[in-house]
Amino acid sequence: MPIDAAAPLLPVALLGRCPRCGRGPLFERHLKPAPRCTACGLDFRFVDSGDGPAVFVILIVGFVVVAAALVTEVKWSPPYWLHAVLWLPLTVILSLGLLRPAKALMIALQYRNKAEEGRPATARVTAPPEGERR
Repeated sequence: MPIDAAAPLLPVALLGRCPRCGRGPLFERHLKPAPRCTACGLDFRFVDSGDGPAVFVILIVGFVVVAAALVTEVKWSPPYWLHAVLWLPLTVILSLGLLRPAKALMIALQYRNKAEEGRPATARVTAPPEGERR
């Protein structure tokens, strides 16, 4: 694979692999990126996924759990304690399970699109068009 190519997004996200080669581990611990890829040597200091993955995971898990809770309530009307026993652990499990692949996907997209931190544009001084006043 050429050094500037990117690995396919789905395996990178699901397996937590390097966004360039797809072989080396992306994470040192559950959510902490490794300092560099052990396979291709890509330096992971560019990684800054911020809160993006958590926001997407919260929205997706919230939609799924609320929809399931509504369907359950309308169909069977279980007591509220049963809702708590069902949906609270499911929310935690889904959130923790999806956070790592979501973070790996955001890092891979950041690498693929060469995304960087936003910077203010330099101000341009232009003369007003002929005949106009400021």
